[in-house]
Amino acid sequence: MRLCQVQLGAGAGACACACLLALAGCQSTVDSLGYNETDSTVLHPLAKPASYPNAFRDLLGQTDAAISSKINAAFTQLFHGDPSTQAIYVEVGTDQAYIQDILHGNEIRTEGMGLGLMVAVELNKIDEFNRLWTYTKSSMIEVPSGSSQGYFKSFCDPPDAGTPIPCLDPFGLEHFVMALLLANDRWGSTGTINYGADALALFHTMRHKEDDNGGVVDGVTNTFDPTTTLALDIPDVSAAGVTRPSIEMPGYYGLWAQATADSFWTDAATAARTLWQAAANGTTGLMPVRTQFDGTPVPGSDTYVYEAYRAQINIAIDQIWSGGASSNVTESNRVLSFFSGQGISTYGTSYNLDGTVINPAREPSLWVTNGISALVSTNTDRSDYVNVVWTMPTPTGMARYYAGIVDLVALLLLSGQFQVY
Repeated sequence: MRLCQVQLGAGAGACACACLLALAGCQSTVDSLGYNETDSTVLHPLAKPASYPNAFRDLLGQTDAAISSKINAAFTQLFHGDPSTQAIYVEVGTDQAYIQDILHGNEIRTEGMGLGLMVAVELNKIDEFNRLWTYTKSSMIEVPSGSSQGYFKSFCDPPDAGTPIPCLDPFGLEHFVMALLLANDRWGSTGTINYGADALALFHTMRHKEDDNGGVVDGVTNTFDPTTTLALDIPDVSAAGVTRPSIEMPGYYGLWAQATADSFWTDAATAARTLWQAAANGTTGLMPVRTQFDGTPVPGSDTYVYEAYRAQINIAIDQIWSGGASSNVTESNRVLSFFSGQGISTYGTSYNLDGTVINPAREPSLWVTNGISALVSTNTDRSDYVNVVWTMPTPTGMARYYAGIVDLVALLLLSGQFQVY
């Protein structure tokens, strides 16, 4: 059974939907924070790291020209290549576009839209960014009214594996906010889209949905738990006490704290790093898809599969954007040591947390993920993982959606071009 939302690779299921109502033993911690009198009305400039690691240059000896050529070729293929075999970006009319998951019925997921926005702003592609955001803001994705107004719909697979249903997911929303902040600082908000105003609106929704609704209505909650400051699996009472390591993004939260002068986000960054340490297996470093707030794996979501990969990417972003924590390096070292023991060219797709294999087949999106982990690892064989990303062809075919967009993110991270503006 696929548990739902945001597909992360061929045949994988991700994220949460109404099926979480079946979770037992979770205590509700989703009472409203109460209205925040310091709710931001302006955005402050983001502090930028002094430098960014360039693993392609420093570990592989690649030239700036070769790196630029590789990134441009991957972007051109995935955004403007052959629509039947290469592209995942689809233009609509004169001013809109979306990212599609070809493998699963050409679904449009908030995950893909969010990552597409991040790629576009990092590569200074304002037309592609504006098209993606205009589509995202349309009623096709943004909930226009009712208790979920201001949230965004993606697709979940229901328990009976029937027709996918719309659901809400923090992961895409978090990328929307970060991409809008970067767009605001890079391009300004005086054009056709007010990136800053849209970012502030999303900050408000994530923190004050219950206040706006006058309490919990139709089960809809804030995005973040007010007590632990952890992101909820989904903003719904069914997810009380449950999160996913892969949706915790402290590298983003630290910047949000700067932009909004809201200390909640500083606390959220600290809580996220603490969760990662609790959730990761002490030997393999592998994290499950879903945990309780104390890091205990949730039964049925307690294995290392496609969606769980994302936590490693988030760890790397945290480390290069905020300085993160020594635990990020320890975690990256541990997980790469595990995969080295499996064989860098032979490790599988999914595992139990103790390292026993579930699916031995090779998976390109995991190759890319481990390459990203190598960016902050100090293991002696980390260049081998970086080289896998460098030599991997840009994904094509039916399963190109997730492997392709993460490949683009990896190319930017590993070349020092995934930056704060």
